[in-house]
Amino acid sequence: MPSATRRPLPALLLLPALLLGLLPGLVLGTAAPASAHAVLRATDPADGTVLRTAPRHVTLTFTESVGLLTDSFRVYDPRNHRLRTGPAGHAPGRSDTARVSLPARAATGTYTVAWRVVSADSHPVSGALTFSVGKRTATPAAPPPDGTENGATTALHTIARYLAYLSLALLLGTAAFVAYCRPPTTAHLRAPALAATVTLVLSTGALYLLRAPYEEAASPATALRLSALTHTATTRPGQLLLVRLALLSLAAAIFAAPPRIRRARLPRRAGLAAAAVLAVALSLTWSASDHASAGIQVPAAIVSSTLHLLAMAAWLGGLAALLWTFRHTPAPAGLPASVPARFSRLAAASVTVLTLTGVYQSWRGLGSWQALTDTTYGRTLLAKLAAVAALLLAAACSRTWTARLTRAAAAPVRQRVPEPATGPPLPLLPPEPPPAVPLHLLRRSVLAEAMAAVLVLALTTLLTSTVPGRAATGSVSSGAQATAGIPTASVITIPFDTGAPGGRGTVQITLDPGRVGTNSVQAVIYGSDGGLSAVPGLRLTLTLPSRHLGPLDTRVTDRGGYWSAPSFTLPLPGTWTMKATVRVSDLDQVTVSAPLRVTR
Repeated sequence: MPSATRRPLPALLLLPALLLGLLPGLVLGTAAPASAHAVLRATDPADGTVLRTAPRHVTLTFTESVGLLTDSFRVYDPRNHRLRTGPAGHAPGRSDTARVSLPARAATGTYTVAWRVVSADSHPVSGALTFSVGKRTATPAAPPPDGTENGATTALHTIARYLAYLSLALLLGTAAFVAYCRPPTTAHLRAPALAATVTLVLSTGALYLLRAPYEEAASPATALRLSALTHTATTRPGQLLLVRLALLSLAAAIFAAPPRIRRARLPRRAGLAAAAVLAVALSLTWSASDHASAGIQVPAAIVSSTLHLLAMAAWLGGLAALLWTFRHTPAPAGLPASVPARFSRLAAASVTVLTLTGVYQSWRGLGSWQALTDTTYGRTLLAKLAAVAALLLAAACSRTWTARLTRAAAAPVRQRVPEPATGPPLPLLPPEPPPAVPLHLLRRSVLAEAMAAVLVLALTTLLTSTVPGRAATGSVSSGAQATAGIPTASVITIPFDTGAPGGRGTVQITLDPGRVGTNSVQAVIYGSDGGLSAVPGLRLTLTLPSRHLGPLDTRVTDRGGYWSAPSFTLPLPGTWTMKATVRVSDLDQVTVSAPLRVTR
């Protein structure tokens, strides 16, 4: 191309490159090397303990850095009245802790602490613990005034996340389909691309407005408060949402420009490069705010998550573009065989990338084979794998029909022309059309792919808001211990129901240190109202089915409101079965059980 015809790249198109350069600093600058989804690792005071004097602070230690809210702690005294506490903060030099100061004077009895923080991967987590000063009291635990979660806020936030994933896949997939598959006309694809852009902008705006209510478990009506909007702008998830809106505004400006202006100002190769940069930057706003942003191997995880998202969009969004093209292609002319053939190659490459990155992300999220069946994350992952298998089956059918169509188009049938015995040769007959290929079967298989793709996207959205198996299994054997560095206790809670009036509740069992050797056992009974409950009888036994060992009786005794055994020996590691027989009256008792992981 002569130099006179070269035009500089519009300054507006340099914005995605600039944002792409700023994103790594925003991503890695606040990433913490711990398990995604913060899990409570230790508390001071320890959960369920009895102290001689009141503590000056309540300190929670998590498996990753956490963000604090204006109402991260709610502390209730033995009479169920909320205490005035100091502002929540971090321990000096420890971003993985949350601490609140308590009043200097404290009454004798049991205190309840309700807490809520935000994980480094942007998901809020909450819980509660109790401790007693002097002695335990059978005072009902204070219910959180606003509930643990707000159902309307959670539902709206989940819907917005799903729409954002869906519209991103459609937008990027349509762009990839146009750039690589080169359909004869793209005018019909402007409508779905515009709809995807508008939906993505609206869902991103909704996620920004709902961010503060989602973190604080508040009503959606609080989303427009100025304090909530400004607070969200100071958090990493909020900043990434603002970056996403800026990138979408840029994409909308380019999309709205007339075609002759886009072609005059930007050569094809430069346009494709700018579009690729924009797609990567958009994808980073997802991977930088979800599970990949916290945990082991954060840089590799963000790269893997970004590639996974781009491959998913190219395949599933391109699939929707192919369906839309089938629908708007005139029947007599038909769609050139090269278009579905190119998409078949694009889908094959996307599946390869999805497989490699999916295996890595599954290993990183699960941590063990046991988590595949023992955790919600693992079971959701299995459901997603089943949906992906159905998707691959439909894709294989589509690939078969596409190959037939390509072969038919590449091998036209020649007509035999009879030669006359005398006289001039006869004129050539027009070639016969290629043998008919059942295009309706191709359309059906592509439609089946699209339906499976919608299910895969829904399960993907669910996975991003589920505690990873690595963190969940870590929390099973993690209990509450007063100081970090000491082996954590194993705390399990087992619900029971004798079927009699007042015979429902839970038994909380603490095994300290929860390892092979000598342990102390402590059990507290909570009634159906959440308060401490006294029962006339409790028996705790442990069995190791894999070694046919047990049951071993812990011989806990009533200590005036709680049950304990100062010394109990666990001889072997493994997954034990803890059985609790709770007797609430002379006639009513029930035996319940739960697994307990014991390590060396």
